[in-house]
Amino acid sequence: MDYPQLSTYIFKLFLTAILGGVIGFERESHGQSAGFRTNLLVAIGACLMMILSLAITDIFKEYNVNSVIRLDPARIASYAIASMGFLGAGAIIKGKGSVRGLTTAAGLWLVTGIGLTVGAGLYIPAILTTIISIFVLYPLRFFRRTITHDQHTLLTLRCECSEAPLNMVKAVLSLYEPGLRIKFINYYQDKVEGYVTYKIRLHSKDTLPWNKIVSQLLDLPQIQAISWEEADVP
Repeated sequence: MDYPQLSTYIFKLFLTAILGGVIGFERESHGQSAGFRTNLLVAIGACLMMILSLAITDIFKEYNVNSVIRLDPARIASYAIASMGFLGAGAIIKGKGSVRGLTTAAGLWLVTGIGLTVGAGLYIPAILTTIISIFVLYPLRFFRRTITHDQHTLLTLRCECSEAPLNMVKAVLSLYEPGLRIKFINYYQDKVEGYVTYKIRLHSKDTLPWNKIVSQLLDLPQIQAISWEEADVP
């Protein structure tokens, strides 16, 4: 191995580490499990695999079309992209109402592409991709907060009374229509304990003043306890 080629390899690996580390730092700062070190290792590994692909082609360049050896420098790169799906799937967590970790999984897939691009010697596209990605991850995060989202909530009301105040509860919730809609109501009564429990599934926007709604429901004399949780998306 000559020194110019060695210096090129070192430059590629360090440039990949910088670009992958920038994206990994953003993920780390937002508390993602696949953070700085994970993105760094994925990017460097992808770059190394791309260097290996090109090196194998260079090693066996004396073979022609009549030989039994068929060289495809894109084969290792394609498997690197495909295998990244397994690591990306590990970064995805499914909650009751949403799937979290998709951005992190997409970031791992992205740094794989950045590493392969740097390994192939296409430095400018890799740098531009990193800059655009940071713009997507940072400034667009604040733009995303301005978009209203649907929420699916399971509201649980408990009252110790013989006559449950369902009509009064509906009256309070109707004050916030059409942004808040009742999807269905489950009813449960315990004769031994003497309490009634309602589970109300709600479809709403995330801009609703939930503190005010809960305060109004607690003002009802029959209500003893209130709880709500994220519901499954239908």
